[in-house]
Amino acid sequence: MSRRGMLTGAAAAGAAGVVGAIAFENQSEAATAPKAAQPTRESVELTWFGTHAWQIRCGKSVVLTDPWLTRFHTGTFTPEGADPKTKLVIKPEVIDRHLSTADAILVHHGHYDHMADVPYVAKKTQATVLCTETHANMLRAMKTPNDLLSPVRGGEYLPFEGFAIEVFPSLHSCGGKRHTYAYPGYRYDVPPRPRVIEDLVEGGTLAFVITIGGLRILSLSTANFDPNALRGLQVDVVLAAPGGEPGITDRLLQTIKPVRKVIATHWDDFDKPLDDPGIPWTDLTPLRTSVEKTGAEFVILDHLQQVTL
Repeated sequence: MSRRGMLTGAAAAGAAGVVGAIAFENQSEAATAPKAAQPTRESVELTWFGTHAWQIRCGKSVVLTDPWLTRFHTGTFTPEGADPKTKLVIKPEVIDRHLSTADAILVHHGHYDHMADVPYVAKKTQATVLCTETHANMLRAMKTPNDLLSPVRGGEYLPFEGFAIEVFPSLHSCGGKRHTYAYPGYRYDVPPRPRVIEDLVEGGTLAFVITIGGLRILSLSTANFDPNALRGLQVDVVLAAPGGEPGITDRLLQTIKPVRKVIATHWDDFDKPLDDPGIPWTDLTPLRTSVEKTGAEFVILDHLQQVTL
């Protein structure tokens, strides 16, 4: 899908030459999840809907990560920060414009910019929702059909028709003097229906490896990760976010086996419209530098843009 505008802000210079369709080799060199034989490589199409909302498609198989397309003003990237009493809003017309089908929805953590649209998307697509028990309880409170929910903890290997999902325990990125993040907590029972953004707590963070079309994609929704869970992992592509503690991407790329491509995720100011070009909330230079010094290719997509691997 072509874009009308150019990237703006800190990402613009770095994005030159990498935004657009990128051909990937026909044969994957990565070690694979447990299976009898190396699969044949097929084209895999990724579409970015801002934040960590990705559509990953191969043939008829579709995997969605944190599909949040309803963007509304929270003040997150202002000096004052987000207003925790901002009302949750869901815009079906925006979701319907871009999403029609899915086989699996991967919930990485429970914050509103990752999970608020999941109940609508799950009901629309009848996709299996992989999430923690806390996320499942909040989704139940938001009237998500229980039979679509599949709570996981990390360590699972889950084969679907056309793809497989591996689940890993992970960590939310931290910041500030106290190394904190917004809206921590867990929900051990189904809570009252969430009404404002602070009602959707982090609830545990997961990482996923999607093996689809013979390609292995590591999906991380924040800059942080669990080094014990990912040590020695071999994948073809990493979806990596900026931010977090200093040097965290360096440590990530030292923890997993050498990777060929890293695609930036969750770098845009999500108070801005999805139909507009993405505006970086932070300088992407440190992320780019960490990636390129390992010899990997650093890729940035704009809102609604696709890349074929």
